[in-house]
Amino acid sequence: MITNTGTDVNQIPSSSKPGGGKRRQNVVDLRHVWKIFGDRADEAFAAIQKDNLSKAEVLDRFQCVVGVRDVNISVNEGEVFCIMGLSGSGKSTLVRHVNRLIEPTAGEIYINGTDVNKLNKEELRVMRADNIGMVFQNMALLPHRTVRDNITFALELRNVAKAARDKEAERVIEIVSLQGYGDRMPSELSGGMQQRVGLARALAADPDILLMDEPFSALDPLIRRGLQDEFLELSKKMNKTTLFITHDLDEAIRMGSRIAIMKDGEIVQIGTPEDIVTKPADDYVAQFVAGISKLKLIYAHTVMTPVAEYEKSTGKLESLKDYPQAGPDDDLDTLVGLAVDRTRPVVIMNDGKPIGVVTKDNLLHGIQGEA
Repeated sequence: MITNTGTDVNQIPSSSKPGGGKRRQNVVDLRHVWKIFGDRADEAFAAIQKDNLSKAEVLDRFQCVVGVRDVNISVNEGEVFCIMGLSGSGKSTLVRHVNRLIEPTAGEIYINGTDVNKLNKEELRVMRADNIGMVFQNMALLPHRTVRDNITFALELRNVAKAARDKEAERVIEIVSLQGYGDRMPSELSGGMQQRVGLARALAADPDILLMDEPFSALDPLIRRGLQDEFLELSKKMNKTTLFITHDLDEAIRMGSRIAIMKDGEIVQIGTPEDIVTKPADDYVAQFVAGISKLKLIYAHTVMTPVAEYEKSTGKLESLKDYPQAGPDDDLDTLVGLAVDRTRPVVIMNDGKPIGVVTKDNLLHGIQGEA
């Protein structure tokens, strides 16, 4: 366990996941970002603007590949924003635009209000070092350096004194639960422990933003789930703004306060996990969510019948203490537990007042994904 002290893109969900609550918006802001690979990229881009060419047509006519197509994303402070798509969808290409590891063909990229495209080499180096941490599937740890020295490598390049580096290493080693391993070599660690080192290295510079590209996908399922849990706890405590890349919808739903689904370089849908599951934007998204359990993703406020509507057809609610009760943010799993072996519906309470009723029919519709 880590121990440490189609939807509006600016929607902030009220939930227990990182990203809930009121916070500063637009820490990361991508506006009409395009990336076209190939020698004739500018020519291809002009043709797309004129004739709205498809990805296949661009490849056929210009031998260019559209990696990212007119993407708009705003990520809020402290939010874990997942970008999900299959291989070749453009998700990893997109995230590398945030710190300009890849130069856009067109579009604007802002970090805390700063136009990244206008930074010179030195300004860009400083932003990468001070504001953005990256965690990849392959940690690329330096095999000849200890865990401690891997963690503090970036600080060493910035000429931070060794005593200060070592102090910072001990701080983040504790955060990622690697106490006692500071003097070990990477070859002595398991895959999951090496991922912790990579995360600690990113955190050592105390960046505002974390870019995480499939960080857990190569791990065994149990280790992967454990690290997901630990990262979610860490996110709540440290309030890092995170862009989390994954090809796994289950992981995206588990990790993200919001999810952007990509296909062929385009954003198909942006929404909360509940939005994605209950209101898929098209058949492509619907196919992804078809097998997803709804029990932890749909909430009482979504499936309940308003009190006035319920009482109009059934009669006034009497003796509320005789009804099972829940809150508007309780999920279907909780509601099912309350409804089992009960003849009365679940009354949804807010500030001591009934605001809705969840019948067993409501529950069945919710389980089917019908909001």
